[in-house]
Amino acid sequence: MTPSGSVAAAAEKQPPLDPIQDQELKSWRGLVFYLCFYGFMAQIRPGESFITPYLLRDKNFTNEQVTNEIIPVLSYSYLVVLLPVFLVTDYLRYKPVLVLQGLSYVSVWLLLLFGHTVLHMQFMEFFYSVTMAARIAYSSYIFSLVRPARFQRMASYSRSAVLLGVFTSSVLGQVLVSAGHLSFTTLNYISLGFLIFSLLLTLFLKRPNRSLFFNRGVPAHHATVPSELDHMAPGSPSKPEGGKLGLTLLAAWQNSVLAHMLCELGASLRLPQLRLWSLWWVFNSAGYYLIIYYTHILWNVVSPARDSSAVYNGGADAASTLLGAVTSFAAGFVKIRWALWSKLVIAAVTLTQAGLVFLMYSTSNIWVCYVTFVLFRGAYQFLVPIATSQIASSLSKELCALVFGINTFLATILKTTITVIVSDKRGLGLPVHSQFLIYFGYFLLLSVVYFSGAMLVGLRHCRQARHQPLPMAQEMTSPAEVATVQDRGLDSLQTTTPPLPPEENGWAPEPATREQSPLPEEKA
Repeated sequence: MTPSGSVAAAAEKQPPLDPIQDQELKSWRGLVFYLCFYGFMAQIRPGESFITPYLLRDKNFTNEQVTNEIIPVLSYSYLVVLLPVFLVTDYLRYKPVLVLQGLSYVSVWLLLLFGHTVLHMQFMEFFYSVTMAARIAYSSYIFSLVRPARFQRMASYSRSAVLLGVFTSSVLGQVLVSAGHLSFTTLNYISLGFLIFSLLLTLFLKRPNRSLFFNRGVPAHHATVPSELDHMAPGSPSKPEGGKLGLTLLAAWQNSVLAHMLCELGASLRLPQLRLWSLWWVFNSAGYYLIIYYTHILWNVVSPARDSSAVYNGGADAASTLLGAVTSFAAGFVKIRWALWSKLVIAAVTLTQAGLVFLMYSTSNIWVCYVTFVLFRGAYQFLVPIATSQIASSLSKELCALVFGINTFLATILKTTITVIVSDKRGLGLPVHSQFLIYFGYFLLLSVVYFSGAMLVGLRHCRQARHQPLPMAQEMTSPAEVATVQDRGLDSLQTTTPPLPPEENGWAPEPATREQSPLPEEKA
C-alpha cells in the first residue's frame, strides 16, 4: 500500500470527535483568541513611555516634585492595595477585578490629562498601583477556564500576546513622537482612547464558575482536575447546606485548609532551592523595580527633554521588552546542576546588574543610559523563569500561588522601606543620581553575599565523596521541562504559571515572565 493510501486508511479508522468535545474545542479556541486579543489591547498605551517628560515639560512639575513627592506614592499605594486585591480577585472570580483595572487605567490618564497639582498626580499614582495589583487577575483568570493539560499552551499564548502588546505600544509611541512629531499631550489622548476600548472588551469576558481558593464548586466534565486543596479536606462540602450551621461548617473547613496550607509551606521551606530563589525574588525584584521607577527621571536629568522628537524612551522600552522576551525564552533551555550552580549564576547576573547601574549613575551620555537600561532588564528577565521553575517544581499550584504572593508582598515591603528612606522628601529625599549610587551599592552587596554562598557550596561539594553524585531530578531540569512535568497530573508536579511581575515600562512597572503564579504580570 502506498504511503498516501496508509494515511487515508488511518484517517478512515479514526472515530469522529464527540459533539461535546468538538464544541469544547471550538469554544476553547475562541476563548484563547479573545483573551489574547484583550491581553494585547490592554497593553497599548503609547504615551506611557513618555509620562516623565510629559510631567516635567508639559505639566511644569520640577524634578524634585516628581522624584520625592509623586513617584514614592506608587510604592506606598501598591503595598496597601496588593493583598486586598489579591483576595478580592479570587473571591469575585477575576472578571470584576479586570473591569476595576480598566477603570483605574482610564482614571490614570484622565488625571494625567486634566490634573494640575501634585495631589492630582499622587492620586494618579494610586490608581496606577491598583492597575499593577490587578494584573494578577489576568494571569490567574486564563487558568480557571481550561484544563490543566492546556495550562502551558495558554501561558505561552497569553504571555506572547502581552509581550507583543508592550512592544507594539512602545514602538507606536516612539514612531508617533519621532516621525509624526505628535506632542506628549496628543499621545496621552490616544492612550486614553485605547484604554477605553480595552475597558469595553472586559465587559464581554466570560466569568469563571470556579476560582483557586474561595469558589471551589463541583467541577464539570470539562473543568480542571481536583487540586491540592481538595486532597487537604476530602469530602468537604463546597457550599454550606443552609443556615448558620452551614456557614459555620464552611468557615471551619476554610480555616482547616488554610492551616494545612501553612503547615505544607513550613515543611517546604526546608528545601534549599525554594529558600534561595524566594530570597532572590524578594531582594532582587525590589531593587529591580526601584530602577524601573526612576530610570526615566535619570534620563531627563542626563538629557533634558526640550524637543519631544529627540526623546527615545519608547525605543528603549521596546528594545528592553524584546531582549527580555529573548532572554526569558533562552532561560527555559538552560540545563545545569542548579543545587551546585544556582548561587554562582545569581551572583554573576547580580554583579552584572550592579555594573550596569553604576554606568547609569556615572555616564553623561543618554545613549549609554538607554543601552544599560536594556541590558539591565534583560539580565533580570533571564533569571525570572528559572526562579519560577525552581520555586514551583516542588509545590502544588495552591502553594505555588501562596509562595509567589508572599514573595511579592515581602519584596513590596522592602521596596517601600527603601523608598521611604532614600526617595521620600520626609526621608533623605535624595536626587535621582544619588539614588542610583545607593542602588549600585545595594546590588553590589547582594552579589557579594551570593558569591560568598557560592564559594561555600563549592567547598562543601569538594569535600563530598566523588561517588555521591548530586540528585539529578531537579538540578538538571530546565524551566521548560518543569512545565512539561506539570502537565502529567496532580501526582506529578502540578502548578500554574505565576503572575508575571507587574508590568514594566521605563517609568513604572508591570512585569512579566512565566507570568506569573496568580500573582507581578508583567510586562517582561
